[in-house]
Amino acid sequence: MARSLRQARQVGRHPLRRTSAIMTSMSAIIGTGLVAGPATAVTGAAECLLPRTDAHHSEGVDTWNDDYVRPERELDALMVFLSFPDWKPFVSPSALVADHFPATSDFFARASYDRFRLRVHPLREWLEMPAASTAYGIQRDWDPGLRTAFLQDALAAADRRVDFADYDVYYLVADPDAPGVNSDATKVVNFDEPMVLDGAAVHRVVTVFEQHPPDRYVLAHETGHVFDLPDLYHRPGEGKGDWDTHVGDWDVMGSQFGLAPDLFGWHKWKLGWLDRWNVACVAGESGTTRYALRALGAPLEPGRRDTRLLVLRTGPYEALALEGRAPAGNDAGVCTGGVLLYRVRSDTASADGPVEVLDGHPRTSDCLRRSVYPPLADAPLREGETYVTEDGGGIRIRIGEGGPGDGGWQVRVTRGPEALE
Repeated sequence: MARSLRQARQVGRHPLRRTSAIMTSMSAIIGTGLVAGPATAVTGAAECLLPRTDAHHSEGVDTWNDDYVRPERELDALMVFLSFPDWKPFVSPSALVADHFPATSDFFARASYDRFRLRVHPLREWLEMPAASTAYGIQRDWDPGLRTAFLQDALAAADRRVDFADYDVYYLVADPDAPGVNSDATKVVNFDEPMVLDGAAVHRVVTVFEQHPPDRYVLAHETGHVFDLPDLYHRPGEGKGDWDTHVGDWDVMGSQFGLAPDLFGWHKWKLGWLDRWNVACVAGESGTTRYALRALGAPLEPGRRDTRLLVLRTGPYEALALEGRAPAGNDAGVCTGGVLLYRVRSDTASADGPVEVLDGHPRTSDCLRRSVYPPLADAPLREGETYVTEDGGGIRIRIGEGGPGDGGWQVRVTRGPEALE
């Protein structure tokens, strides 16, 4: 679920086919647990492949859960617009499409090095729900019964007008001005059992309740969940406190407002956008090794064996990852560039801290007026700086002077007891 600062082909017209089947299917419990599915191997350095676990949106990269669509080709997204009998919409569906596209598809094109394209197909008309907007109790922590009623009505309305089998991703967009619509309720809803609509197994839908204009990159965040990426923010008790202590500005799955919202290299590896020669696995035995690390957001050249992600396995379900962040691609607004370090845990569930950025400058902050969490805005290491951790028996990271000839960083990694001396 994203959080708010406020706390093109023609779609086919089909007669109503399975409204009763929708009602029956929707009576099942709607859940958020990971559903195991057939696995396919992920290429990469075997020693550093953390195993996928039953944690919700596990950060494991050794297999892929086929219940989630994998963004390694062109995918088609359906976008339908829902109005309510208690309110006449002020804004047009076309304006709401423009709120999110092409910004969302451009984000993923840049993040994937043009290996993935998200094509949106909006139904540019309002579909009226049978009940008033206030009847559904729309809010962040939604009553399951009321949420099920909303989904029953929304999918039944959409099923009269579209063929779900034509699409891979589904956006249900509510009239942002209707009195019962709460932007904090925007989220992906996962079904414990997939719904079969027009012969397609629908595992999840994105319910969009954003105001107009919406939060920045909110739909990129929600679509990330459709691709099995976890929430990286920290939800404080009773919603009181800072949400961005785990990763700050550094991944859109942490904050849709981040200065450097590009997906972590770990996520690009998980999604198949980094090839095996773009990921270097640092051996577990003691010793010192050196690497040339290029900026994560810089374009990838086909066949070029440049390293974008360094991985050090530190436990059965844990790893330390390093990547270069610079003002390129989705990180054009980065506050402080350099080599970013973060811990990854594949046995930790979404929103429980599966990724934690390590602060290379714990005594300072930066971009105080722009960053979502200034203490981590200057987290990356720069030339001549060192970071030492006891992870994995001792690791020392040293950023050397003079990176690759066309930009980047020289990284020296020392593992073992000598790293702590």
